[in-house]
Amino acid sequence: ISITCSKNLLPPGVCNLLNPAAIYANNEISLGDVEIYGFDYDYTLAQYSNLLHSMIFNTARDILIEQFKYPEGLGKYDYIPGFAIRGLHYDVQKSLLMKIDAFHYVQLGTAYRGLKPVPDEEVIELYGGTQHIPLYQMSDFYGKGPSLKQFMDIFSLPEMTLLSSVIDYFITHGIEFDQVHLYKDISDAIRDVHVKGVMYKWIEKDLEQYILHGDEIYAVLNRLVNHKKKLFLITNSPFSFVDKGMKHMVGKNWRDLFDMVIVQADKPNFFTDRRKPFRKLDDKGSLQWDKINQLEKGKIYKEGNLFDFLRLTGWRGSKVLYFGDHLYSDLADLMLRHGWRTGAIVPELETEIRIINTEQYMHSLTWQQALTGLLERMQMYQDAESKQVLLEWMKERQEIRSLTKNLFNPQFGSIFRTFHNPTYFSRRLVRFSDIYMASISCLLNYDVNFTFYPRRTPLQHEAPLWMDQLCTGCMKTPFLEEMVHIR
Repeated sequence: ISITCSKNLLPPGVCNLLNPAAIYANNEISLGDVEIYGFDYDYTLAQYSNLLHSMIFNTARDILIEQFKYPEGLGKYDYIPGFAIRGLHYDVQKSLLMKIDAFHYVQLGTAYRGLKPVPDEEVIELYGGTQHIPLYQMSDFYGKGPSLKQFMDIFSLPEMTLLSSVIDYFITHGIEFDQVHLYKDISDAIRDVHVKGVMYKWIEKDLEQYILHGDEIYAVLNRLVNHKKKLFLITNSPFSFVDKGMKHMVGKNWRDLFDMVIVQADKPNFFTDRRKPFRKLDDKGSLQWDKINQLEKGKIYKEGNLFDFLRLTGWRGSKVLYFGDHLYSDLADLMLRHGWRTGAIVPELETEIRIINTEQYMHSLTWQQALTGLLERMQMYQDAESKQVLLEWMKERQEIRSLTKNLFNPQFGSIFRTFHNPTYFSRRLVRFSDIYMASISCLLNYDVNFTFYPRRTPLQHEAPLWMDQLCTGCMKTPFLEEMVHIR
């Protein structure tokens, strides 16, 4: 039986439903109640072009060859834009890079060793006959599990690609390697690019090329200050780097906008560890020795910790809204331990929403829903002919799911979904952020007193009510009464 999707399944105007510049709410929050806005710097205020990923990859690759004495043949590997996505897990002992859903199941078809996919049967066999990863193996609160590492920030895209490239080289050339040492060497090489300041020098040399949307950042900050909001900045980057970037985006008097600027903060330790006191820097960035008993407007501070920050400012609870791109090291502690409101910056959202808005995606999704409904309702027919039809429907559903996944990324799909389930990343995003958006500039689309109301999305026991009664004009699902559209 051949089953095809009729265009009549999609009501007119169903496409282009989502706005890539919108802010999406996980929790109700009124900006009118927010008096203090806090920001991370890298990938929050400063959004970087993808050119940076190639530079990080190339430099770390060369460090492996020159300093760690890895084979020179690795020099033939270049960065592959679009190979990896954020939120993937890496099993160090098995050399597997893969996407895991919110229930700790590996999404079959998304497990890679090197640059090649691992067959589903092998993945299941590697995990003892299941796709499930036990909780004790999974990442801890900060994504640093005993055997599985999770790549959560945008800077990790070149790291995942380098890891996969090196493994690909070793496998292709039949070279035996130690998985733990390999993972550590690549982590160290990537860390050196950041810690030794190489990346900072590239960006400082060509701010125009690397930093995006600078004028919009100025507009956001200026508007908040004009509405009497207090602003602060907490970043792991050094002062000279932040100073040059902010001057480029906001102007030479950028510090006048901020009540507090904290550099080299050592997040996430800044939020959890009381040991490091604040130190003051002078206007040239040189370290001062005097004890800090108050945090003064316009001054630059280094290190410190959140407990002293709260004690010295009195900024507590839901009147503070902090924006960052790293769900663990920026947002988790602030929301769960201190009651701050949090905003996650997810640049990938813009591309993913544009894909969701395509007619191809909408047709694929609608037809998947249709087939799923048919399978559920027709499974009681167990005669030979019906069984054959059900098998063909299951096969077609699987094919459409794979096609839909490939619209986002041919290797790993969407960062938000593993087929129908939320990803592990997605579940953390909902847990640790009140609102999320593609960039800080999305704030310009809303009044400073705007209240965000999350949509009441259905729980599973509510879903039939939603699909059959509330959404008939939006996402009609062709069950029995729509059989005329199926041939």
